[in-house]
Amino acid sequence: MTQTEQILECEIRLLEAMKSSDIKVLDELIHDNLIFNLPTGQTITKSMDIENYRSGNMSIQDISTSDYIIVSIETITTVAVTMSLKARYANQIIEGNFRYLRVWKLFDKSWKIIAGSGFLI
Repeated sequence: MTQTEQILECEIRLLEAMKSSDIKVLDELIHDNLIFNLPTGQTITKSMDIENYRSGNMSIQDISTSDYIIVSIETITTVAVTMSLKARYANQIIEGNFRYLRVWKLFDKSWKIIAGSGFLI
């Protein structure tokens, strides 16, 4: 399997885990030292992100992706992707198209997200 195919597989697992609030898979895919800039401008950590799913504060009704750009440099891969999202966060409806950037790094044989950001388009 090529590096791009591995990342696409991880991206699919990530989206499914987000949609089903699968904490175990999210924990596997997100590095402990993650920093992520949300569309609101807030920077969150792995523990903050996972707690939002665990508590039910974040729930996704629909999510789909398009326009992937994947670039790899050795053990780091950057993904730019457009996501159509319908979700609820803290009793507010979030709906629209977002552009996300995720940075994946290979640790031993496991890909993990180390950084990312997203904004409304």
